[in-house]
Amino acid sequence: MSSHQTEIANPFTPSAGHMPPYLAGRDASMAEFDRYLRQETVQTNVVITGLRGVGKTVLLDRLKPRSQQAGWAWVGSDLSEAASVSERNLATRILADLAPVSSFLTVPVDADPGLGFSREPRGGQIDVPLGYSALEHVFEHTPGLVADKLKAVLELVWSSFSTTSKRGIVFAYDEAQNLADHAQKNEFPMSLLLDVFQSIQKKGVRFMLVLTGLPTLLPKLVDVRTYSERMFHTIVLDRLSEEESRDAILRPVKNRPITFAKDSVATIIRLSGGYPFFIQFFCREAYDIFVQGWGKGPLPIAPLDGLIRKLDTDFFAPRWQLLTDREQDLLRQVASLDTCADEFTIQELTGARPSDGSRPFTSSHANQLLLALCRKGAVYKTRFGKYCFAVPLFWEFVRRQARPNASPA
Repeated sequence: MSSHQTEIANPFTPSAGHMPPYLAGRDASMAEFDRYLRQETVQTNVVITGLRGVGKTVLLDRLKPRSQQAGWAWVGSDLSEAASVSERNLATRILADLAPVSSFLTVPVDADPGLGFSREPRGGQIDVPLGYSALEHVFEHTPGLVADKLKAVLELVWSSFSTTSKRGIVFAYDEAQNLADHAQKNEFPMSLLLDVFQSIQKKGVRFMLVLTGLPTLLPKLVDVRTYSERMFHTIVLDRLSEEESRDAILRPVKNRPITFAKDSVATIIRLSGGYPFFIQFFCREAYDIFVQGWGKGPLPIAPLDGLIRKLDTDFFAPRWQLLTDREQDLLRQVASLDTCADEFTIQELTGARPSDGSRPFTSSHANQLLLALCRKGAVYKTRFGKYCFAVPLFWEFVRRQARPNASPA
């Protein structure tokens, strides 16, 4: 790549979880998190929540080096649905995440004959590295339930880790809304996670949970264990202010040969609604157009209709296509409400005939459809019995979708 091409390379990164060139509007959230890194005894864990596209994963990635600089080790990963299938699956996930840190630790075998490590009698202790096989060995040979086994492993790791210069370990899990109990299968992985960490933290084990997820996460935690409200502090990520949005647009192109005009900045702020992902998306697409026209006369104007159409195709349409026709009809009815950008109720969706000519919804049918839409991640239910779109600006996309072959039922 030539130096000319390099200096006008596109700096914007709208891919999910990718660090933006400038992280705008999150200094207060990071300072808030820093307070909990100073805990001598872990009494408060952290939940980071917000809609898709507000930058939860990006913030989590930024908190990792801050935690390490403050003396904490950092382990964790995405909490996939597979990890939530059973208590044992979740325990295996935690052991696998912990092993890269614990493998640098050792434990003398004679310190706990119950560990069951075999050794030749040499008249002295043998230091056994706490890699994954050792953690798994302790887990399998500890009597009791899965929770008892996991506590034994974590307490053993702490007995060695606490002698190091580190303050503790942060267990950070993204997409934690995937975690759930399954009473019908007698599997309670979410309860397991809360019970185990509350128990070991009471014993002075400095292991802190950091969970990120959609706004459904905290209500799920509280439904499982009422003490979760006292166990977690919640950091809510929302859209950026106008000033923060402007910084997210202009700082990455500062001192570059191509930048955004004042009108373009205002347009991107309006189209993006202040949501970080959409700011990155519109900036990347517009910047690519500017780069292509660089050196060929006046910079072209980014076609707004084309940018919106591309956003619809790349981001919204795949989610829309997962819905049934009737679920789509219900969301069209939601999008017609004045309150659709905030909260809406079942009562607002029933009674009147939808403007698109589809059949009216009964209360029970609307409730069934909303539950299905919650499972598909299109909407979520708040703790106040109301519903919200789970994806930012989805209501604007829905308004752009004409109902095919609409006719009165």
